[in-house]
Amino acid sequence: MSALEREIESYSEAEARAEIDRLHDALSAADRAYFEQDAPDITDAEYDAMKRRYQAFEVAFPQLRRDDSLSDKVAGAPVEGFAKVRHEVPMLSLAKAFTDEDVIDFAERKRFFERDKNLQLVFTAEPKIDGLSASLRYENGVLVRGATRGDGAVGEDITANIRTIKDIPHRLKGQGWPEIIEIRGEVYMTMAEFEALKARSAAVGGQEYVNPRNTAAGSLRQKY
Repeated sequence: MSALEREIESYSEAEARAEIDRLHDALSAADRAYFEQDAPDITDAEYDAMKRRYQAFEVAFPQLRRDDSLSDKVAGAPVEGFAKVRHEVPMLSLAKAFTDEDVIDFAERKRFFERDKNLQLVFTAEPKIDGLSASLRYENGVLVRGATRGDGAVGEDITANIRTIKDIPHRLKGQGWPEIIEIRGEVYMTMAEFEALKARSAAVGGQEYVNPRNTAAGSLRQKY
């Protein structure tokens, strides 16, 4: 049993409810700062620790799980000032694994059905690109819309800003593309680009940028 689990065992139901509500409010505020304002006020490690604590309390006290639980919610909401885009297929987020047990649990869930009992899973690992999730819609090979993930169901229309990214083609090359195709990925900034931007901004007394992820996300939410 982990130290956190032992701590939670000492909580009464009333104390647990108060702690879940406190963590819910703190995580919601952190989500707004990170995903909607592009101005995080706590570290990723601090956020992850709060989220693990929140989920551990939900497991220990399932009767206290809120209807608006953050455990299954995609963080973020459409930002005001941009047209809304409803995704035809939801844009979901990846689950996190912090321990060997988390990975084992994931693998066992993949063998839930009888037909998959002997399924052999192979894992690969690669660095995570931390950027802003975006969806690009092409019709007859032509880019017609760019949108953020938002809350997973509804995002913001950022087509005009997406068109300024030179790596994103306005028209797909080749032939045989489906009439409508949606491509999803991450808009991100390299560390070298980020450091160069910080230096240019500091030289003219401009704003101080926090990290590459939020700087890239903020650039897509600029209104001209």
